[in-house]
Amino acid sequence: MNNPLKDAALEAKVEQLLAAMNLDQKIGQMTQPERMACTAQDVKEFHIGSVLSGGGSCPGANLPADWVDMNDAYWMASMEADEEHLAIPLLYGVDAIHGHGNVRGATVFPHNIGLGATRDPDLIQRVAQATAREILATGVDWTFAPTLAVARNIHWGRTYESYSEDPVLVGSYAAPFVQGMQGNLGEDGVVACVKHWVGDGGTTHGIDQGETTATRDELLTTHIAPYRPAIDAGVLTVMASFNSWNGDKCHGHRQLITEVLKGELGFEGFVISDWDGIDYLSKSYYDAVGMSVNAGIDMFMVSVDWQQFIRHLRTHVEKGSVPLSRIDDAVRRILRVKFAFGLFDKPRPSERHWSNHPGFGGAEQRKLAREAVRKSLVLLKNSNAALPIERSARILVAGKSAHNRGHQCGGFTIAWQGAEDNDSIEGGTSVWEGIQELAPHAVLSDDPLAKDADPERYDVAVVVIGEKPYAEGMGDVRPGDDVIVQAGSQIRGEMKVLEPYGRTLDHAVAHPEDLALIKSITAKGIPVVTILVSGRPLPVAPELAASDAFIAAWLPGSEGQGISDLLFGDYDFQGRLAFAWPKDAGSVESGNYPPLFPRGFGLSLGDVG
Repeated sequence: MNNPLKDAALEAKVEQLLAAMNLDQKIGQMTQPERMACTAQDVKEFHIGSVLSGGGSCPGANLPADWVDMNDAYWMASMEADEEHLAIPLLYGVDAIHGHGNVRGATVFPHNIGLGATRDPDLIQRVAQATAREILATGVDWTFAPTLAVARNIHWGRTYESYSEDPVLVGSYAAPFVQGMQGNLGEDGVVACVKHWVGDGGTTHGIDQGETTATRDELLTTHIAPYRPAIDAGVLTVMASFNSWNGDKCHGHRQLITEVLKGELGFEGFVISDWDGIDYLSKSYYDAVGMSVNAGIDMFMVSVDWQQFIRHLRTHVEKGSVPLSRIDDAVRRILRVKFAFGLFDKPRPSERHWSNHPGFGGAEQRKLAREAVRKSLVLLKNSNAALPIERSARILVAGKSAHNRGHQCGGFTIAWQGAEDNDSIEGGTSVWEGIQELAPHAVLSDDPLAKDADPERYDVAVVVIGEKPYAEGMGDVRPGDDVIVQAGSQIRGEMKVLEPYGRTLDHAVAHPEDLALIKSITAKGIPVVTILVSGRPLPVAPELAASDAFIAAWLPGSEGQGISDLLFGDYDFQGRLAFAWPKDAGSVESGNYPPLFPRGFGLSLGDVG
């Protein structure tokens, strides 16, 4: 397809506007504060180019109308031209990484790890299209998605944001997602952002924001490769990564950002930092600003201290430590994206086609999400023909995640770390609700050991276990405190060292009560179908052995009914592992252990296993 960023007429508009801008206006375009630290008046006074919502940051009652009103105010401030301010429309950004999960009532799709198991690029494109429309319903223009990380160690707390440990599979989703999200850059599309550049999935011990040690060829073939099809598809923005490559932080890495991404790969859009990502470059914030701008970052996500960033960058330019040509290059790229996206021609957010659309969180999107759930589930075991279950069977449903949409959705849903309860996720169905709708004799047990399990009353039990929600480093599984101390000193010096999270991999599911629950039921002679809700493959040999059937459901999102579609045989299982499944809690570096189940494994209902 034609690259929307390579257009002579568009470039002429960019140069004309750039020539009219003064230094303050240019630096403002390079600045992205968080909404809680930036008023509409600030947008005009400081010529701000973009504002974002951090995880869980929302206006008003967190309904689409509240978001549209907020974006109207920001947009109008950015477009109030006078002698001091040029009318340049603002971009508003959010982390809508599995649906627009920031907003109440949104459709929440499976996280990427589940979509990876579908092996269905067409589905990925349709999910991106549906997500774009729900984003547009809130007046937002830009999402920080898709994540193209190739996760190589399941200790990493962001494993569920990765489609696969296989760069070829990740790359096969890149263009369909970008095309689905951006469309033709008309009224149906939003700006996409591939992330995190680069190597975020390859850190030692899977430590979030850690050190990726690799040769240049290894980086190219494993971590950079998925970006090529996204750039060829015309993705408009790229986000820099917190991790280091061979000891140097990516936010200050001129070779990776300027020479490789913008040079060798020919990326013409703009590069944005991650959340306060430049802070890690130096103990001196002033020095960090200069290092990151000169490395090639164009827009800066500076959540709170954005005015200090502006002052420091102006000083750098005045002293010559950041050349004006670098500022012009950054602003040229930002304006190029805004013109290519048609932002200058779009009306205020409330007057756009999809704003406050009644289809937000509606039946069409939820039907698609339910399809995605069905296609993502991987059947790992089915002995004694435990599946499918007859609808007329007497079914006991148990487990902490059986009736908990918060657990199903995982992190980056309503709040940064996700929701721990059922009621925070409005709309959709829990696993229990999906079963209840199809099976008239199903009963939900609220006893943690299902002491009410009675073989005279129940033919089969469906037990839903797994991880509770987490996001980013808070989901890291730490191999040991000694490793963390060493890694922290290498990676972050004396700055912002993340405290060890304290879980070991063999207890990541684990909650010993999960296994105790399964054994409590099987001890009474009731066959058990176990559903594992998790953001990564986990060593679950005891749980697997104790179950008659075992399903990897990943983090399926709001539509738990997609699980019941398979339990009762209305559809067959078609999900195949996008990650190898580990035997135990030993070495889990991708490819370095004998897997219990290899990548690509997955049973169908007719298989014996």
